Amino acid sequence: MHDLPILRDLVLLITVAIPVVILAHRVKVPSIVAFLITGLLIGPHGLGLIGEGDMVAALAEVGTVLLLFAIGLELQLSRILSLGREVVQGGALQLLPTMAVFAGLGLLAGVPLSGAVFAGALVAFSSTAIILKVYAQRNELDTTHGRVVVAIAIFQDLAVVPVMLLVPLLAGAASGPLAAARGVALSLAGVAALFVAGRWLVPVILERVVGLRNREIFTLCVVFLGLGAAYLASLFGVSLALGAFLAGLVISESEYGLQALSDVLPFRDTFGAIFFTSVGMLLDPRTIVARPLAVLAAVAAVVLLKAAIGALAVLSLRRPLVASITAGLGLAQIGEFSFVLASAGVAAGLMHADGYQMFLAASVLSMVVAPFLIASAQPVGEWIAARSGHVPLVMLTAEHAVVVALDDHVIIVGYGLNGRNVARALRSSGIRYVILEQHGAVVRAARAAGEHILFGDGTSTEVLERVGIHRARVIVFCIAAPDVERRGVAAARGLNPKIHIVVRTRYVAAIDDLRKLGANEVVPEEFETSLEIFGRVLRCYGVPGSTIRAETEAVRKDHYEVFAGRERPYGTLTDLALAHGVRIGVESVDVEGGAEAVGENPFTLTLRKRSGATVVTVIRERAVIYEPEPAFRFREGDTVVLVGVPEALTRAIPLFQAPGAPEELPRSALPLPPASPPADATRRP
Repeated sequence: MHDLPILRDLVLLITVAIPVVILAHRVKVPSIVAFLITGLLIGPHGLGLIGEGDMVAALAEVGTVLLLFAIGLELQLSRILSLGREVVQGGALQLLPTMAVFAGLGLLAGVPLSGAVFAGALVAFSSTAIILKVYAQRNELDTTHGRVVVAIAIFQDLAVVPVMLLVPLLAGAASGPLAAARGVALSLAGVAALFVAGRWLVPVILERVVGLRNREIFTLCVVFLGLGAAYLASLFGVSLALGAFLAGLVISESEYGLQALSDVLPFRDTFGAIFFTSVGMLLDPRTIVARPLAVLAAVAAVVLLKAAIGALAVLSLRRPLVASITAGLGLAQIGEFSFVLASAGVAAGLMHADGYQMFLAASVLSMVVAPFLIASAQPVGEWIAARSGHVPLVMLTAEHAVVVALDDHVIIVGYGLNGRNVARALRSSGIRYVILEQHGAVVRAARAAGEHILFGDGTSTEVLERVGIHRARVIVFCIAAPDVERRGVAAARGLNPKIHIVVRTRYVAAIDDLRKLGANEVVPEEFETSLEIFGRVLRCYGVPGSTIRAETEAVRKDHYEVFAGRERPYGTLTDLALAHGVRIGVESVDVEGGAEAVGENPFTLTLRKRSGATVVTVIRERAVIYEPEPAFRFREGDTVVLVGVPEALTRAIPLFQAPGAPEELPRSALPLPPASPPADATRRP
């Protein structure tokens, strides 16, 4: 019987990790914390289930290599370049000042210059693995602070290459600058050769492998490239982990990068588990017990200083104060690349055993508190902003006059794709509105284009009051963060109990919470997308547009009630008709040039007699015509809203289309007109 120590250790690691992670899940503690605790339990300084120092180091190296290979695959240079200033300016203003501040603290503590600079480099990096995992779990990757935190983390990951090259330079300062320069040149040449060769060879190799049409061979080839690059990097004096990271980065840029990522992603969590558990095994708890105050002071310095420097870096990108503080706290931990650097520093003599254990203690504790810091970051940011007298709204004098004059208007929170579409529809209908957005560049561009947009936090009661929420009729939340949506809905309902609140959310599961907080209408993105697909499938089978509309409304009614767990507090004509067993639909159709309806009105067209449908509303330019008079005539470009049973709508729609035009899916679904028309609506023909 063969004894495979590393296999035995991996089995032990996973065996202990499973119950610990289950317990952490039950008490709502992040899994990363559970993995670190698992490492402490089974490591040589805990129960000693894995007691050999060499084996622990090997597991740590394997975990680091696998994790950083997966991270490299997730990053793309083209994506990084598209982020532009957020990556370069934000990342540089976070990384370099952090290195300088902690190097200065090291010098004050009597550490030699080379060791102080190295210590500053260790602390400067944050954990990309923690950031991506926790922010993804909290659905905050697309928020203002989430995007900039990820951009800064990407810069840090790329900056590890030149920082790693500093290690032999700092270590060789005592032996002579020539030897140090020679080592740096060799490492730099190795990294450059690896990257250039990879950019040229990897696409060729993967193209040949893909031609074999064998998934297993492709996956094996991807793993081979990652591990092979790690091994080649080690021959040039570069760490295995850095080589694996570069390999992942190179593969991600090829046209087969997406498939490679999909093959590796199922194992990413396993890689992370091995890495964080191995980190926990390296830590000797006796360091914390022997010097608790020193360890706590080190952790406090790391968290507070990194959070402050990170917040200032984000503020330099003209992000709001709350988002900047939230981002700073998200970056306030020590990252996985720091362990790679620390291992290289120990081997090079830049760090002694006691210093290494102190570093491990501060790093592990900063990682343990990181998920909790991220969870509390937004409230902390709001509290600091409130105490600092921060005014979360930028309003120029001319804009102030416009906002003061607004009445019965719509407030749009968020100017992404959904916000722009809402604004466009309101503008076309002549309905007054104001937009709140927290992305400075977006605000400037929209303002230059003539939009009524202000820089401000749409969840702040002060901001909502200054844009006239007490006088507004509707507020629409078009933002991507569930927590922000909930705060915004609660704030809006508290300020104006009568306002109509519409929320666009990503997930059906959020409907109930948002309704409890006061939302009148919740539009879940995932469900509406499925309805769009549903409609397009029916269209492919030749189902009439009016029938598709009726079926979609029925599905929406049934499923919204199931997921939301309650009846809708409003109804459409379709809902009322269905409740009485009559299938009535509402359809909108644009009048096309050459259509039979052009030059006619509902009476002369004998629409009711010929089709059974009735005209409810006609929208012409910015005018909403509710009651067409006898002199009224349909024009090309009018939008006609019809009501009737599906068969009647199917007969009516061709009368408004050009001869021979294919039937289209309904362009929009308009609700029934309000009891009293808007101020700018007209009843003239």
